[in-house]
Amino acid sequence: MRLLIAGGGTGGHIYPALAVASSLRARLETPELDWVGGHRGIEDRIVPAAGFRLRRLALRSLRTVDLNVHVVLDPVRLGLSVPQAVAILATRRPAAVFTTGGYVAIPILMAARLLRIPTLLWEGNAIPGRSVRATAGLASVVAVTFGETCRALGAGPRCYETGTPIRETRTVDRLAAREALGIPPGGRLLLVFGGSQAVRRLNRAVAEALPALAERWFVVHVTGDDGLAEATEARAALPQGVRDRYRPEAFLGEGMLTALAAADVVVGRAGSSTVAEVTALGLPMIVVPYPHAGGHQRRNAEILATAGAAELIDDAEFDAASLLAAAARLEDPARHAQMAAAARGLARPAAADAVAELLIALAEHRTLPDQAIVDRTSRGLAGGPP
Repeated sequence: MRLLIAGGGTGGHIYPALAVASSLRARLETPELDWVGGHRGIEDRIVPAAGFRLRRLALRSLRTVDLNVHVVLDPVRLGLSVPQAVAILATRRPAAVFTTGGYVAIPILMAARLLRIPTLLWEGNAIPGRSVRATAGLASVVAVTFGETCRALGAGPRCYETGTPIRETRTVDRLAAREALGIPPGGRLLLVFGGSQAVRRLNRAVAEALPALAERWFVVHVTGDDGLAEATEARAALPQGVRDRYRPEAFLGEGMLTALAAADVVVGRAGSSTVAEVTALGLPMIVVPYPHAGGHQRRNAEILATAGAAELIDDAEFDAASLLAAAARLEDPARHAQMAAAARGLARPAAADAVAELLIALAEHRTLPDQAIVDRTSRGLAGGPP
């Protein structure tokens, strides 16, 4: 079976698509998976490394927000990408198309509609982005992380709540992960991870809180390239007795799953993939939503906090004092256990399987499963499709 995946720009679009691709490979004997992205995004290094041939449209998968020449050129590139997408789909003739939204989805969904190829569009944010709002009507089926997104899109019965497709977390060994990171029995590990955008606010708060924080917590801190030098200096300034309790890293890559598995609490943004992995592992969160990009993360964070799985701190209010106060509250075993249980209640660790099943059903022109089956599949419960 030949299928096409369209996704690019940020990790929030690419990693869920990779999770679905992995599920497709496990569920189909000999799948042919094509991938279409754009320019400027990180797909040019991630997708080929994962074993996919990447075709790139003329458009830039990360649009320009600053006032410069690209504000004029981006619509031109988008216009050029539509016939390019038609040519790719007409040549490859996939049985179905899966896209994770964003700018790349626009010409692909237009081309697929023209060629009558069934499509599945996934949106991870509670508040759908502009590209998704503009193109959801072109998709045969829509999959979302949060049920309220279906209502926002007006997608009706063709919209399914699947959760966010993530890498496999159900087989992770927490004890082995903690041993790998040198966390002793009874030690509390705080993982600070800002995602791909605006980590300076988090880095500054950790730096100022570090002397007190390291006395009570082991800390793995993902700083990004720009923050590593300052974090390394802060580590060197710690007393010798607690210095080894703080581990700054520019990026963790595949090591992120080990850090998540070992963690007791996560401090981070409210991107869809971050929220999905944190809940899949049953971790309480101190969530600091990214304040821009249409406020999408704010609503994601509110859903976590309302469920009791996270403490929400606004970006403008997040500093050393608020970090230390929230961390102190989560030292209470009863509170920690309650928040962990709430996180597990939101988890859909097999969302990638649910999305893959929808896509295969579309490709085979089968009746789509009902939401109850999708729920069971996405939560990894018995009774979903094999």
